[in-house]
Amino acid sequence: MYSAETTLVVPGPRTQSAAPAPPAPPAQWHRVLTLLADIGLLIGTRAVWTSAASHRPAVAGVISLCYASILVCGVLALVVRGARSLARVDLCVLVTGVTLTLCAWIMLHNGSDEALLTTQAARELAAGHPVYGQPWPWLFGHGVALTPTVTGGYDLTYGYPPLAPLLAVPLLWLGHGGTPATAVSTGALIAGTVALWRMLPTPWRSAATLVCLGFGMLPSYGRLGYPAIVALALLVPVVVRWTRTGEGGRLGAVGLARAGCLGLACAAQQLPWFLAPFLLAGIYAVRRGELGGRAAALVVARFAGVAAGGWLLVNAYFVVSEPGRWLTGIALPLTQGAVLHGQGVIGISLYLTDGSDRIDWYSRASLLLLAGLLALFVLFVRRLGPAAAVLPWCAFYLATRSQDGYYLLMTPLWLAAAVTAPASAFAGAWQPRPRLLRGLLSGPRRHPARIAATALLLAPALTAAAVAATGTPPLRMRVTAVRHATTATVSRLALQVTNTGDTALSPHFTLTTGQGMDPYWRVVGGPRTLPAHGTARYELRPPSGRFTLPRPGVRIRLRAFTASPQTLSSTDVQDAVRGGAD
Repeated sequence: MYSAETTLVVPGPRTQSAAPAPPAPPAQWHRVLTLLADIGLLIGTRAVWTSAASHRPAVAGVISLCYASILVCGVLALVVRGARSLARVDLCVLVTGVTLTLCAWIMLHNGSDEALLTTQAARELAAGHPVYGQPWPWLFGHGVALTPTVTGGYDLTYGYPPLAPLLAVPLLWLGHGGTPATAVSTGALIAGTVALWRMLPTPWRSAATLVCLGFGMLPSYGRLGYPAIVALALLVPVVVRWTRTGEGGRLGAVGLARAGCLGLACAAQQLPWFLAPFLLAGIYAVRRGELGGRAAALVVARFAGVAAGGWLLVNAYFVVSEPGRWLTGIALPLTQGAVLHGQGVIGISLYLTDGSDRIDWYSRASLLLLAGLLALFVLFVRRLGPAAAVLPWCAFYLATRSQDGYYLLMTPLWLAAAVTAPASAFAGAWQPRPRLLRGLLSGPRRHPARIAATALLLAPALTAAAVAATGTPPLRMRVTAVRHATTATVSRLALQVTNTGDTALSPHFTLTTGQGMDPYWRVVGGPRTLPAHGTARYELRPPSGRFTLPRPGVRIRLRAFTASPQTLSSTDVQDAVRGGAD
């Protein structure tokens, strides 16, 4: 008999421990999105590298390392096996994009007129001087763009809310020019990009890198010192998951932070003013569907109150120290009467016809379109809710200033809303149904009724735009004499101008050769005001003494703007100015 200690144990078959499960593979669209973000960083990078190679070799070396990072990330985006590994590639793409943005700022940081005005406002603020209503003509010229107005002058004052200058004050040590303002806007862009990247679901994060830092669009606006970039960065946490604001009837810390950021964004630039009504209306509709009318109204009231408090906190000093100039200054982009510019409907009067005597109607059309879109948003929020971050900018397409910057500066918000506020978030949102329309909008014929309601709400804006575009130029202009300083330059221009309208007009003349507006020519002969149905002779001198003729084939347009009423009259004069007199 064997004791327990000597009992032989016959080994059985060896069992293997369970192998770890392979990492979950990422979706193919996630790989493609990462790859697109990686490719987007290549746009514009060569120009920065070329400049750095001859001036700052160290920066060029960093950019070369970024090229290597782009190549490696491109490979890894297609070969890594796990979703977590691909998320790390997304982070590497983000870091590469931030590095390239900083390199570009180091090479190009002097900024535009926006940066110069913001920096000068910061200097005046630091010195205790007034900021608003103060013309600073020495900032312009020498390649710095001017904003001409229909009054024959230029906008030489600061016309934005004060947050950007306040942020630039601590950075005035960076140097002269617009460098402090460009540092603020570029830093804001990077902060907004990182915030959006972090707040989006993991598979979508590279889309933030692509939209904010790729394509070369927004980084260039950051280097130009646009205050709108600061507003964009502050709007990112407002728009991400905005439909959850006030869930359960409580704002909570997140809701309060959103409201504060909205107020600060409105204190940075005017574009958030147009977005705010859509967000407030959307929050009310979603919360009313969940909580009822009274509770939803209280949520929106608290949210709006906190936002207003943040806005007032930034503006308080200026409200007290210079209330009239401050109010005029922050409303300046809406009241300055800047000349037509942009890619919208105003192109009809600028390029396709010889002008219009009803330019004011473009502004009315823009306001009517904004009101119509807001009404449609409220009426059909379940369908239009996901587009809350896009709809406000459509109004600028009919405005007198319809430049594409108003659209593309806020495109990261489009992404934020698309990913975090989908259509499902509006499934239970409240939609008003007036008694007269209740049966039509909810009955079997609701589709034709909705089309009719849409047409009815948008018709005023489209009608106003048509009125503006079909106006006739009130001034008939003819070149009668040209004085050439050289064969390629013009030093004097004589015109015969006839006012065909029933109102006396005070014209201001300029010659343009492209899409922008060149500085006004000086009137050295001719009446200041041309009476109705009157004819007069004007003699003009170029602002710099000489006007250089463009190459043959380039269209030269003589334009005349008037302020009251706002009109534009244009005529082609390339043959006349090249050949002398008619």
